[in-house]
Amino acid sequence: MDCLFCKIARREFPAALIHEDMHTVAFLDIEPRSAGHAVVIPKRHAETLLDLHGGDVGTLFTAIRAVTALLKNALHPDGFTIGINHGQVAGQAIPHLHVHVIPRYIGDKGGSMHTVVNNPPTESVEEIFAKIQGVRP
Repeated sequence: MDCLFCKIARREFPAALIHEDMHTVAFLDIEPRSAGHAVVIPKRHAETLLDLHGGDVGTLFTAIRAVTALLKNALHPDGFTIGINHGQVAGQAIPHLHVHVIPRYIGDKGGSMHTVVNNPPTESVEEIFAKIQGVRP
């Protein structure tokens, strides 16, 4: 597979690896938004969270937790923003699931997850809830 992140996971492309286990790898982002900005990926290729093998979800989030703890202990940030750009329209530049772990520092001029999108629905919460309930098994 010609996926850049798969190549990083197989160590065919260089990266500043900060964590690795049987199922995941984490490395520093080459265009960091803050000191210690890391990316955690599953080694098995999956484009989005919905494509990820069910058994890999838990191992991915265990790795995210380990990377967050590592960065907290090494860099002493004041907090973290942890997120996924799920799909191209959401800003996913590499078509391989990756979770950003971004250390946050007081005064870093960043916002909360609520600042990413500002497109309030025209439907009420109740109407949206009814649509969701209509497709649940």
